[in-house]
Amino acid sequence: MRTAVLGAGKMGVWFAKWCKEKGDTVVLADRNPQKLAKLGKELGVETADFPDAVKGADRVLICVSISSFEEIVKKIAPAIHKGQPIMDICSIKEYPVNVMHQHLKDALVLGTHPVFGPGSNGVAHKAYVLTPTNKEEEAYAKEFQKWLQKEDARVFVMSPQKHDELMSIVLGFAHFVGLATCETLLEQPAFAESKKLAGTTYRMLFTLAEAVAQETPDLYANVQTKLAGLDEIEQSFIANAEAWLELMKKKDSAAIMERMERLRKKLGKVDSEYGKSYEVMYRMLQSTEE
Repeated sequence: MRTAVLGAGKMGVWFAKWCKEKGDTVVLADRNPQKLAKLGKELGVETADFPDAVKGADRVLICVSISSFEEIVKKIAPAIHKGQPIMDICSIKEYPVNVMHQHLKDALVLGTHPVFGPGSNGVAHKAYVLTPTNKEEEAYAKEFQKWLQKEDARVFVMSPQKHDELMSIVLGFAHFVGLATCETLLEQPAFAESKKLAGTTYRMLFTLAEAVAQETPDLYANVQTKLAGLDEIEQSFIANAEAWLELMKKKDSAAIMERMERLRKKLGKVDSEYGKSYEVMYRMLQSTEE
């Protein structure tokens, strides 16, 4: 299997390494020739410009940012052969899938989203979303799904629209909370000192905040601006935060307890096993302790 990986960012490098480990012949492409030459030597993979990388490739993985996605797709379009499998790994799906369909009409395109970052040691037990839009893509997605499942990935097949609806919660809202939390914590003079006394819940909170802050700004900006319905979720969060704050200001203990009890009942209806969450949180953090 000859795999072309387009884009030598964190995830592009991750896929180049991983595909090579799985026995693929990998050719890596990037717009920065100096960076590309260095990575080619470090990873032990072939390098090429974008059009040359896709020529002769059995499959192509587009691992570039959302902001440069259409530019790269247009660049490789003349080099694509009929039926060539082209997949992207963008965190949103409607936009890149539409772009691929528009410019790569002869290719077999498949929107994918590996829901993990470059710190992962593989796809085992990780969510991997495939978003076929026609029968041909569905057939290829089924083959790719079987291959991923042999690697113990948790594969989900859905439409690009459904994917983006879910990612508004999974990525967009989580990013929003993390960024707002990080700024709030940094405004506290005792933040650095408070980490020394952190309990489990607070450790989870500041770990989320710090992890989100160090991610790629381009990715987060595009997630926040391109996911439909995300602003409504974030406005709902602010409204709920203001409602809780109002109860705190009034020092109304009875109302706080009543609202919290209603919350727990609602949660129980949505997820009957939510009571295990505290134990799961402990296990997650204990795995990071020396």
